Amino acid sequence: MKLFVDNLTHVDFSYLHPERGLLGESWAVQLVLDGGLDEQGMICDFGVVKRRVKQWLDTYVDHRLVVPTGMPRLKLDTVAGMTEVNWQYPEGERFYCRAPEQAIAAVPVAEISAEGLAEWCRDQLLALFPDQVKGVELKFMPESIEGHFYHYSHGLQQHEGNCQRIAHGHRSSIEIYRNGQRDEALEGAWAGHFRDIYIGTRTHLRSDANHEHHYAYTAPQGNFELILPARCCYLIDVETTVEQIAMYLARTIKAEYMHDAVVVKAFEGIGKGAIASA
Repeated sequence: MKLFVDNLTHVDFSYLHPERGLLGESWAVQLVLDGGLDEQGMICDFGVVKRRVKQWLDTYVDHRLVVPTGMPRLKLDTVAGMTEVNWQYPEGERFYCRAPEQAIAAVPVAEISAEGLAEWCRDQLLALFPDQVKGVELKFMPESIEGHFYHYSHGLQQHEGNCQRIAHGHRSSIEIYRNGQRDEALEGAWAGHFRDIYIGTRTHLRSDANHEHHYAYTAPQGNFELILPARCCYLIDVETTVEQIAMYLARTIKAEYMHDAVVVKAFEGIGKGAIASA
C-alpha cells in the first residue's frame, strides 16, 4: 500500500549554482509513503504526515542557503555556531556568506537539483514515521509558469521569523498591467533585470568597492554578512518585502509611463505575493 500527499507544502530557499552563483528557488512538495497498515487501517494519519514533514522541511531546507559541498572552489567552515561559505565564481569573483549555522544547509552533492536534494531529504525523513512505514518518496516540483519569471534572493533584517536570513529566495512570476492591459514586454524586461539577482536594501550595504557589494546586519537570530559581485545585485531603499518590491516596480514603471494606470502583481514564490498600483 502507498499513501500520497500532493502539494504538501512549498519550500523557498536559495542555493549556490556552480555557474550562475546565488539563486532563489521555490518548489512544491509531493510525498508518497510505502508500508503496511496499522490497527486503524492506515499507513499513517494524514495530519501526522503533513505536520512532521512540513516541520522538518521548515527546519532544514526552507529559508536557508543550501550549499552543495562537492562543488569546486568552495570552502565551508562552522565554528562556534557560525557558518562561513567562501566560493569563487567561474569568472574569479568572490562569494562570501557568514551566518548562524541554522541559516545554511550543507548538502553532500556536487550540484543542487530537485532530485538530488529530495534524495538527501528522503534519507532523513523515514525516521519521522512509525515502523509500518517502510519507504518514503519525495519530489520537489517547480511551478509551471507560462509567462516570465525570475530567481531572486534577499534578506529581511526586521522580520521576526526565518525571512531575516540574509540569503534566502524565491522563483517568482510577475504580472504588469498598463491601463488594464497585460504588458508582457514589460514583464520580460523586468524578469531580465531581476534574473538571478540579489535584491538588497541600501541601509544594509556596507561597501560597494572593487565591483563587489558587501551587506551586513544584525537580526534576532544573530549577525549576517554577504559579499557578492555588484553585477548580481539590485539595490532599493527599503526592506525587500514582496509588498515593497511590488510598490517599487509600480512607481518605477509609472515614472516611465506617466499617463498610464500601472498595476504590478509581484509573486513571492508559489501562490502568494502582493499587488501595487500607481
